[in-house]
Amino acid sequence: MKKNLVLTLTGVLVVAAAAGGWWWSGAKSRQGAETASAPGGKAPNGAPGAGAPALVTLAVAKKQSVPVTVQVNGSVVSLNSVDLRPQVTNTVRQVHVKEGQFVKAGQLLFTLDDRPDQANLAKAKAQQQKDEAVLADLERQYRRNQELVAQNFIAKSAVDATLSQLEAQRAAVAADRAAVQSAEVALGYASLRAPIAGRIGAVNIYPGTLVQPTLSLVTITQLDPIAVSFPVPEGKLQDLLAAARSHTPVEAVVPGRKDTLKGQLNFVDNTVDPLIGTVRAKAVFDNADQSLWPGQFVETRVTVRTIEDATVVPASAVMMLTEGASVYVIDAEKKATRRKVESVYTFGTQVVVRGVQPGEQVVIEGKQNVRPGGKIRVETNGGPQRPDGQAPGPGSAATVAPTNASLVAERERA
Repeated sequence: MKKNLVLTLTGVLVVAAAAGGWWWSGAKSRQGAETASAPGGKAPNGAPGAGAPALVTLAVAKKQSVPVTVQVNGSVVSLNSVDLRPQVTNTVRQVHVKEGQFVKAGQLLFTLDDRPDQANLAKAKAQQQKDEAVLADLERQYRRNQELVAQNFIAKSAVDATLSQLEAQRAAVAADRAAVQSAEVALGYASLRAPIAGRIGAVNIYPGTLVQPTLSLVTITQLDPIAVSFPVPEGKLQDLLAAARSHTPVEAVVPGRKDTLKGQLNFVDNTVDPLIGTVRAKAVFDNADQSLWPGQFVETRVTVRTIEDATVVPASAVMMLTEGASVYVIDAEKKATRRKVESVYTFGTQVVVRGVQPGEQVVIEGKQNVRPGGKIRVETNGGPQRPDGQAPGPGSAATVAPTNASLVAERERA
C-alpha cells in the first residue's frame, strides 16, 4: 500500500515539473516576440529585430564652391642677407653702428686705418704730375722739330726720335692715371658701408681690432619685405604653378598673433625633392612691424584652386569599404540605398564627393544598423521619428513598448 502511494506521488511531481517547464518556455517566447515587435527593439541575442527601422541621423548634401587649400608649416627667410667682410688686412679705426641697429643702403659702418693708402694715393698723383710735365715738354719739342724739318734745318730722323719719346711718355702718363685709380680703390677699402638696407646683427669688432678678409665683421639682414618658404606636396604642383602665375594670396599664422598676415606667392622651385615628394615655394610679405623674423616657423595657407558647384557632405557619411567609398542615401519613402561615391577633396569635417546630388539625404550616424533597402527612423532633438517622419504619438509602438515590457517583468516575478 505504501509502495503504491509513493509511486503515485512521484508521478504527480513529474507531471507538475513538466507543466511548469512548458509554461516558462512559453512566457520567454512571448517576451522575445513582444520585444522584437517594438520599434528599435532587439532580440535576446542583441541583434536588431527583423523588420525594425534603424535609428539614424541624416544630413543634406549641399552645393557650394570649395577652395582647395594647402596648409603646411613654413619658415621665415630673408630676401637678402649680407655677410660683411673686409677686402684687406688692416686695423679698425672706428665703429659707426651698434648691434641690432637698422641701417640704410650706403650707410658707413666701419672705418679702417687708411694712412698707408692715403700716402700711396699721394705718391701716385705726384708721379702722374711729373710724367705729365715731361709729356708737355716733349710735345713742345715735337712741334719745334716739325717746323725745323720743314725748313731743312734738321733731319727727319730727329723728328721721328722725338715722336717716339712723346708716345712713350703718353703711355707713362696713362699708367700713372691707372695707378692713381688703384690707390683710390685701395683707399675705398678703408670705409665699409652697408650694401643693403636691413638690421645689423651682433657686432664683435672694436676699434684697434686687426681684421682680415676671412673675418666676418657683421651680418646685415633685410626684414621688410620678407619671405616665407614652405613645402607643397608634388600632387599639388600643377595647381601651385598656376597659382604662382597669378600671384595667389598666401596667409601666415604667427603664434601669439590673432590676425593672419597676407602675402603673395611669387616663387616655385624648379625641382621636386625625390626623398619627401615636395616642392619648395616662397611667398613675400610686407613686414614693416617686424611680425615675421628670419628662422621663425609659421603655419601657411595657400588656396591653389577652387572647385565650383561642388557637392559637399559630412565626412562621417562616407564609409570606406573593400569595394571603395560608399554612402547611404535615403529616398522619400525613408528607405536606405547604398551608393558608391568618389571622394574628391576633404576639408575640415566636410568632403567633396561625386555620385551624390545636392539636396539628397545621407546617413551620418547609425550606419552600422542600416541595411540596403531597409527602413530608417530619423533621430531628432525630441527623440526618434517614425519612418514617415512623424514623431511617435499615443498608442504607437514606441508608446506601447514600455507597457509590454512591464507586463513581461510582472509575469517573470510571478
